[in-house]
Amino acid sequence: MWQAEVRVDLDAIRDNVARLRAGTSAAVMAVVKGDGYGHGMVPAARAALAGGATWLGVCTLDEALGLRRAGVTAPVLAWLLTPGLPLHEGVANDIDLSAASLGQLDEMIAAGQQAQRPTRVHLKIDTGLSRGGATIDDWPALVEAAAKAEADGAVEIVGVWSHFVYADAPGHQTIDRQLDVFREALAVAERLGVRPQLRHIANSAATLTRPDAHFDLVRPGIAVYGLSPIPGEQFGLKPAMTARARVMLTKRVPAGTGVSYGHTYTTTRETTLAVVPLGYADGVPRHASNVGPVSIDGVRHTIAGRVCMDQIVLDVGDQRVAPGDVATLFGKGGPSADDWAEAIDTINYEIVTRFGSTRTPRVYESEAGE
Repeated sequence: MWQAEVRVDLDAIRDNVARLRAGTSAAVMAVVKGDGYGHGMVPAARAALAGGATWLGVCTLDEALGLRRAGVTAPVLAWLLTPGLPLHEGVANDIDLSAASLGQLDEMIAAGQQAQRPTRVHLKIDTGLSRGGATIDDWPALVEAAAKAEADGAVEIVGVWSHFVYADAPGHQTIDRQLDVFREALAVAERLGVRPQLRHIANSAATLTRPDAHFDLVRPGIAVYGLSPIPGEQFGLKPAMTARARVMLTKRVPAGTGVSYGHTYTTTRETTLAVVPLGYADGVPRHASNVGPVSIDGVRHTIAGRVCMDQIVLDVGDQRVAPGDVATLFGKGGPSADDWAEAIDTINYEIVTRFGSTRTPRVYESEAGE
């Protein structure tokens, strides 16, 4: 008998990737960083590959090596790399690395020398996000140095890439401006003799709404897991995650009863309280206090009072609720991650990546028996 769990539908991940793949002539890199957006990196990666992805994207070297240790052999790009990492381990394990500065490129050249093979590099241009990537002023020097390193056999320039600022607003003016900078960067690279195998900039939103940004490879992330990057548009995607727990205790209380820490909620009538064993240690945002939606047997309630480390309380009124009944925070049979995001003024990405702690296990379901 389970107490609380996060269920992940691997078939939904597979089908979402298949839908994305059908909408583009570009190759698909499924982004599985952040432990697969909370869904489990390795199972999500395998489901995405089954759906037609041919690349995987992660942030850290450790994530990429974790995929390799799990036996995943598909091409992997890792892009969040601080100085001093054992990049040679990535090179030795056929992991592509992102370079956005001369310093990073130097480390990748050294890593290739240590691994005794060329480092596969994706050069990143900052087209306007002002985060990772070389500025357009620094770009020629980076490309020129990479071209020399490639001529020396130290690196292989696999890709040129960037990241959108505001693709989740499909008509936003920044999108066209960034594409102009990206094309300018590609033209500079070509003048310097660099013709990358892969040009990529499209995230989930651009994959779904901007075919002119697909180039050779698209990098969907949140859409892989069935959540839309654009509020109000679902695009036929199927959410893969359900978070739920069994009611631990119910009690009948009179009007005027204060509930949970600080008594920020007080009952207004005689009512039933239901205690659910999920809290902020399990991924429930504390700022969902008094606003987070939870469903029991199809009836939606709102968290009553503060979210605690290990539990929440629901005021279920006169609904017949008993210990052992299932309370669904989001997913099948309950509210959506978007409902939660709207309730606490955040994005659906944050909701799903919070869940899946060691004491709230992930349970995988798939017709293929994953």
